[in-house]
Amino acid sequence: MDIADLLAPGGILLRSGASSKRQALHVLAEAAARNLGVDEQTVLDALMEREALGSTGLGSGVAVPHARLDGLNRVCAVFVRLDTPVNFGAVDDRPVDLLFGLFAPPRDGAEHLRALAAVSRALRDPELREKLRQARTVDAVSALFVREAPATAA
Repeated sequence: MDIADLLAPGGILLRSGASSKRQALHVLAEAAARNLGVDEQTVLDALMEREALGSTGLGSGVAVPHARLDGLNRVCAVFVRLDTPVNFGAVDDRPVDLLFGLFAPPRDGAEHLRALAAVSRALRDPELREKLRQARTVDAVSALFVREAPATAA
């Protein structure tokens, strides 16, 4: 699975300003609403409902919040990098600064799980995480996700 294909156009946000898990999820919901054409409050409610079941903080400063949303026709994603990591209740208790939000149609279970597995696997790579933290532009972050795609013949 090509992670870059999951990202909505304009779905990479490099910003600061979140001081809590809720604010970080709000930033993610804003980005999803703006780029996926869905209601911001609906996204935030869905993310909060999922987080109530257990944190999506994977450790090493990474979280993969995810939710099922009406109005989508495929699995989509947005990426947010926070300048100030926030407590997210991650498995290693480390604060989170890299959030990869995944959003799927309500009845798209298999594709959603494949996307979740691919993103989780990619973000376990310490080199990728560090490059995502050091990237200065949206294009540089986008290129890092594209590099995860298999090479194609010329």
